[in-house]
Parts: sequence; structure tokens; C-alpha cells
Amino acid sequence: MFRSTLIFLALALSQLAPAQKPNIILIFTDDQGYNDLSCFGSTTIKTPHIDTLAKEGTKLTSFYSPSPVCTPSRAGLLTGCYPKRVGLEKGVLFPYSKRGLHPEEVTIAEVLRSAGYATACIGKWHLGHHPPFLPTQQGFDYYYGIPYSNDMAHPDNRGKPKGNQDNIWLNQKTATQSWNTPLLENDRIIELPVDQRTITRRYTDKAIDFIANNKERPFFLYIPHSMPHIPLFVPEDCYDPNPLNAYKTVIEHIDSEVGRLVNALKAQQLTENTIIIFTSDNGPWLRFEHHGGSAKPLRDGKGTTFEGGQRVPCIIWGPNIIPANTTNDALASHIDLFPTLASLAGAEMKTRGPIDGLDLSATLTTSAPSPRDTFLYYSSQGKLEGIRHGSWKFLIKKNTPMLFNLHNDIAEKHNLAPHMPDKCQMLRTRMRKLDHTITNQKRPAANL
Repeated sequence: MFRSTLIFLALALSQLAPAQKPNIILIFTDDQGYNDLSCFGSTTIKTPHIDTLAKEGTKLTSFYSPSPVCTPSRAGLLTGCYPKRVGLEKGVLFPYSKRGLHPEEVTIAEVLRSAGYATACIGKWHLGHHPPFLPTQQGFDYYYGIPYSNDMAHPDNRGKPKGNQDNIWLNQKTATQSWNTPLLENDRIIELPVDQRTITRRYTDKAIDFIANNKERPFFLYIPHSMPHIPLFVPEDCYDPNPLNAYKTVIEHIDSEVGRLVNALKAQQLTENTIIIFTSDNGPWLRFEHHGGSAKPLRDGKGTTFEGGQRVPCIIWGPNIIPANTTNDALASHIDLFPTLASLAGAEMKTRGPIDGLDLSATLTTSAPSPRDTFLYYSSQGKLEGIRHGSWKFLIKKNTPMLFNLHNDIAEKHNLAPHMPDKCQMLRTRMRKLDHTITNQKRPAANL
């Protein structure tokens, strides 16, 4: 039954005329926690525009980043692979790094462009800032944004301002001039340092321009926001001088910009044929306290393989495509978006080699069971640390086995490993076998 549904859906979508292919907008925030939207349980942050997307679409509650840090998670998102498969599993890239996503890797942008889509990346890239690695070499017609994290400085990451995050928030104008962070358009630096106070709004401005200029053809718009990665900035008209409200203020500003984007779609009469995905690259940076977010009720945050590090909010909205007002607990990941979006667009899948993502289009459109029942957890340095299979999660931390039933214990409070050695051994064997396959098929990143 599941296979016949997939075949029917693929045939139907492949027969769509180019103008009927759905527009796709992928909004990807930085270090936003599972609990940092009111529709995901926040009682302090108000996100009415994103909440509306959830109410009019579907909310995925078991959705995972393929890594607990920036660069690997983006590599996984755009290639449909665990980061290890494409050689970018170890940590993040810096301004002095000479590495990047291999130009021969095929991204979702390239697949959609081959199907007639206009493509743009507007925001943080972080897959290599040298010309061979930039978005315009990876399937995007246009790029505008910060090439790496907004706490990094051109050209060698030296000379960054000192002081705590409260001081930066209290002195926004001085701080944004002190961070020597570049703004690129295509492959050229156009502003150094970039005024980070207005960057979230300017991303939206560029996105709205792109929509207006491409309304007569299908488009793929990837908006990887620089925020709420520290240091935090907002425009003066949104500013709250209380540092305790810094993170809240930034998320609510992002929410208002999402509202602007949706209004632009409405003005162009494009809402009936557009899919919007809102998600985050990894969990919150908890050590920055009120400058970081919350993963409640999950355990821990960014940089860890506990749920708070990799389970992230995800909302998918698409009138006439995605059922409204639904919640889906199906196991899913950023790596699944590549084949899923290709399927929804009726695009032919051509990749450099094997990928790990699975097509969830039937799960999202018809509530069919998810084809994914297993997910691997890799540390921020690319070390295999765990596996989820169904509701069971097995981790190895400092040679200590941990076993959790996430259906009953989403907060990972009760380690069942001492009581269930056979289950641990079964999961350990399964994760090593899957990782062995990925290791043997690993493709290198590119180096200058």
C-alpha cells in the first residue's frame, strides 16, 4: 500500500507543467532550540507568524539535525547525506579554513535548478567561503549573505572584540562595527564589516525581491539566517535594552520577518503553490544563558548528541499540498529534505554517489508511515556516538552505554542500559554496521 501511494504520487507530480511545480522556501535558523517557538512550547517567546504556519501546516516533533554543530548540519541538509559521507563531519569551518563542500557534490539546489527552478541562497552559508565552494558553485543562481558564522572575522578570525554578550547587546552600534564579519553578494564582499543589526531584515528584503522577480517560474529560496547565533543583533526599532530579553527579542524579530515573507507571497498570489519549511541547524547554545535558547523538555543542547543537541523544531506549510493543523511524530531529519523536495518538485534525482536521505513526501502529504525508522548520532567532531531505532536510543558516552526509550522518556533521564544488555548489543551492532557502510563509501571534501 505504501509503495503504491509513492508511485501514484511520483507519477502525478511528474506530469505537472513547470508553472505548477511548487515553489519551495526553506528557512534555516542558527542555534535555535526545540522550545524556542510558542507553537513548540515556549511560554516566554511569542511567534504568532510561525505559529500560523504550524496551524495551517504540519509540525514535525521528531525531526533531527544530522550534526549538533553548524557546518556538518548544513552539509547534510543540502546533500541529503550524513556529513561523514561528504567529508565534512569534523567541526566547523573558520575564515582561515581551506576546505569546503566538494564542487562535485550535488545539492538540492542543483537538482531543482535542473528541473527548471530559479534558485537563491540568502543568509549564512558556512560550507566554504573561497570561490570554488560558494553557493553560486553549488546550484544557486544568486547568493547574498555572511559566508560563515556571525562571530567570525575576515580574513583570519583575529582581532575579534572582547567582552561578554551582555556588553555587546548593550552597545549594539559599537559592537557591530567591531566584528570584522563580511557580507557577500555572489562571490564579492560588498560590506565589511556587515551591519548585523539589520541583517535579518535585509535577508528578507532580498528574499522578497527574489520572489517578485521569479513569480512566473518555480523557485527554490534557501534562507539560512545568521541569527540567533551569538552575537545577537536586531534593528533599532526592535531593540530591547534589557540583556535578559536579548534572545527573545531576536527570535521575535525573525518571526516578524517570516510574517513579511508570507505577506509577500500573498501579494504575488503565490500561497496556493508554495511550500515553506522552517527549522533550525542544531540545538541551542546553552552556555550563553539568556543569549542562547531552550531545548526543554529535551536534555542538553548544541554540541551534544543528547536530544537537545539535535532534535530541532520543524514546520512544513503548503496550502493544497500539506494537510493543515497536523502534528507528526514520524522520525525524520534534514537529510530527508533533499529527496522529499525533489519528489514534490517532480525533479530527477542525480547525485554524486549514495545518499542517506529518504523520501518523506507521502508521509507529509498523505500521512503514510515514515520510511525512516533509524537515525545515527555523530558528535560535533564526527565520532559515531549513537543510534535511534524506533523509540529506542542507544548512546556511548566516555565508554559508558546509555539506553533510553524516547516514547516514555523524551528527557533522557532514565538510563536503561544496565537492565537491558541484549537491546544495547543489538543497537550497538546495528549502528556500527550502518556506519561501516558510510565510512567505506565516504567521499572527500575539497581542499584548496
